Amino acid sequence: MSFPEDFRLISYLSRLEHAVRFPLSSSYPESMSIDTLFELAGKEHRAAFMQTQLDYPPLRGTPELLEAIAATYRHITPQQVISFAGADEAIYASFQMLLNADDHAVVITPNYQSLESVPMSRCEVTGVALDENNHWALDTGLVRAALRANTKVLVINFPHNPTGALISRAQLDELVAMCRERGIWIFSDEVYRLTEFDPADRLPQLADIYERGISLNVTSKAYGLPGLRIGWVACQDKAWMLELERMKQYLSICNSMPGEFLTALALNARAPILERVMERSRRQLATLTTFLAKYPHLFTLSVPKAGVLAFPRYTGAEGAQAFATRLVEEAGVMLIPSVAYGSALNAVSEDFLRIGFGRENLDDALGEMGKWLDKQ
Repeated sequence: MSFPEDFRLISYLSRLEHAVRFPLSSSYPESMSIDTLFELAGKEHRAAFMQTQLDYPPLRGTPELLEAIAATYRHITPQQVISFAGADEAIYASFQMLLNADDHAVVITPNYQSLESVPMSRCEVTGVALDENNHWALDTGLVRAALRANTKVLVINFPHNPTGALISRAQLDELVAMCRERGIWIFSDEVYRLTEFDPADRLPQLADIYERGISLNVTSKAYGLPGLRIGWVACQDKAWMLELERMKQYLSICNSMPGEFLTALALNARAPILERVMERSRRQLATLTTFLAKYPHLFTLSVPKAGVLAFPRYTGAEGAQAFATRLVEEAGVMLIPSVAYGSALNAVSEDFLRIGFGRENLDDALGEMGKWLDKQ
């Protein structure tokens, strides 16, 4: 494949963003101002922030940031964390250091595109599809069948983007066991962790439970702080983390000092921030579910177990992409058709729509969408 190829999701957003009055497409919760962050974290930190020297922070991150990130894990230490400029830099750097031309990777589909396109630029990749007709369930038997003698990494993403699906703890343990017996790495995109609507569904982070587990996270999804642009990787393997550090030397080198300060502040005050996010998410998921139920001839929803994205099937005659295009052009309301989640590994149905329900604009956006639907 040619790389970098067109990032379908980003391309779709940029092509139609001029027509958007009511985005129903956001993948993150409503963000907050710096003032609100200080209110939640403690106004006494404001003076320290204002006195922060605008130097380069250390390559891996400031000690304060690494300690705050490590505190979100059970067993990870600050020495087992590297910060990045968002999740995409971390994804790119990780697969550059994991994969070579004679390796093989297994990737769950559908997915956030770089989780498959970056591995595909390095080696042969096999996709394992979630079952769209069974609440996006994962068949671990299909994962085992996809493994080869040269499989180097299994790429998973739970809570899943864009469906909000989860696997059970027993399934996660099965994946770890099958990879451990073959020495396979697991790269785990965990950016929606802590947004589970039932905390009993929450999975442990891979870096905590597997010596070759690589956990990816970021400030944007669970914390609703995308503007900080801080992501990170956690892993127990010291030698591989040194390789990952060398890769970062050729990319961003380091993050911004204000971003690292505010991220450490937010992570240390994560309880009230997560409570704020989840209170809105629960309420607005109920609002969205009620809205879609008014149009049973058009939408069928497998209710997400986590996150701020719903992925209903669209059953109208014209198809999801044509529906989404008309909706944004005629009503200014943007949804994302599942064609944006197309995969080079497996066929992904084009009958679905991604709806973001984490933003404060939800009632207004659904109101406009409802008026438009009622005229059709």
